[in-house]
Amino acid sequence: MDKLRIRGGRELAGTVRIAGAKNAALPALAAALLTEGEVTFANVPMLRDVRTMLRVLEHHGARVENGSRDSVTVQAGSIASHEAPYDLVKTMRASVLVLGPLLARCGRARVSMPGGCAIGERPIDIHLDALANMGAEVRLEHGYVEARAKRLKPADYTFPLVTVTGTENLMMAAALTEGTSVFRNCAREPEVVDLAVLLRAMGAEVDGDGTEVIRITGRRELGGAEHTVIPDRVEAATYLMAGALACRRLEVADCRPQDLKAVLALLESAGVPLTAGETSIVVARPEKLVAVDVATAPHPGFPTDMQAQYMALATQARGVSRITETIFESRFMHVSELRRLGARINVEGQTAEVTGPAALAGAQVMATDLRASASLVLAGLVADGVTVIDRVYHLDRGYEPMEVKLGALGASVERVK
Repeated sequence: MDKLRIRGGRELAGTVRIAGAKNAALPALAAALLTEGEVTFANVPMLRDVRTMLRVLEHHGARVENGSRDSVTVQAGSIASHEAPYDLVKTMRASVLVLGPLLARCGRARVSMPGGCAIGERPIDIHLDALANMGAEVRLEHGYVEARAKRLKPADYTFPLVTVTGTENLMMAAALTEGTSVFRNCAREPEVVDLAVLLRAMGAEVDGDGTEVIRITGRRELGGAEHTVIPDRVEAATYLMAGALACRRLEVADCRPQDLKAVLALLESAGVPLTAGETSIVVARPEKLVAVDVATAPHPGFPTDMQAQYMALATQARGVSRITETIFESRFMHVSELRRLGARINVEGQTAEVTGPAALAGAQVMATDLRASASLVLAGLVADGVTVIDRVYHLDRGYEPMEVKLGALGASVERVK
């Protein structure tokens, strides 16, 4: 397995360009199963999870063609298989997103229970309950979700909890269901809005995306479309944290500042100088970094996917930062690894208290999940000496090669085979 070796303490500067959003690309690619027409995607990040999703689509009979570096065309003229097998989807939570499209188009779907990062329970019961509300017969059998419906019917459904993938799955199913469905307590994330943009381009009527109530009038058939994936707000926020830790001046380019309001507000409260434009943000390491408390929350709150990266930043802030995780119950596994680098962190229940500034020293550490990997990279940038991060395949699931992007800024980061 690959490792990253980081020699910390260097001052960084330059421009980093943000890729397309993994969490927007995955549901958008799954939506290509809804139509026989061609769907062409631009700004697709070529990450491990995206490649896995493309293999899943090919397994279902779709033709996948890569265009330029970030362009992909998918055409599912016919569905060769209604099953997403374990060997394909065991590493990726987002594989459950093919359930809604397959059920709506084929009348049946058999999808292995998904894998992904071990950051806590993420049950798909809500997806199944909502699909049953649309007339599907759903059961769990031998590690697979099996769903059947001669024809889905429109529904008025309230999600008991806010769920991003649940909202997206039902949006796709409803887009190919004649009649009007109303979904309440929906996720409001930019990635959900991006999926709505695609579904409208394919011919469905979608209203209310970005709010708690989404109304979809579906069609018996949907058409092809062209779609540009939005920039990855988590990648952008991760590099903003890197800028606040180690950069004389960093321009985070090709991003959407409007999707980063909670992160920008937190950084400003911590004393980080920021200048936001229409598609870029300039950040620099502050003279004095101040501890700030934060709690994760669904969008537009502070994202759980940035909790670990902020914890790395908090190790260098003056005072005690209290970080409360409200989304996942097991998302503090990076704490023990940050402690190996010298971080002073105390965990009580779902709150971590980080006392800083701490003098970090390089050590050998292990990545436990995708965002934890990024936090260890950030900590390694400011640690004295050499930090070696094992199991960075987690990192590759959600970030274009960080050793390349950080290296261009002046960091000493190399991938070790």
